[in-house]
Amino acid sequence: MSHFAHHVFFCCNQRGPGEACCNALGASELRNYAKERVKALGISGSGQVRVNSAGCLDRCDQGPVLVIYPEAVWYTYIDREDIDEIIDQHLLQGRVVERLRI
Repeated sequence: MSHFAHHVFFCCNQRGPGEACCNALGASELRNYAKERVKALGISGSGQVRVNSAGCLDRCDQGPVLVIYPEAVWYTYIDREDIDEIIDQHLLQGRVVERLRI
């Protein structure tokens, strides 16, 4: 059994000026938001959910991106409402958010 039920990786890569990258699209701020929301919901920690920063996940052209394991579901997102929907639907209810899936 995995140490976490879900492991959420946010690409927070920062590239040079003019290059596509997730961090330039607010990835770090929204990762922080997701981490705090998961904690507030009481679903963080061993056996539950872990939210992490990742280096380049090599999908910057579709960014910002995050991936949730063990399902290996990739998402794009724009704002806190998208992050809320991913948390509420995928992490709490086990349903993939098709409109944000890539």
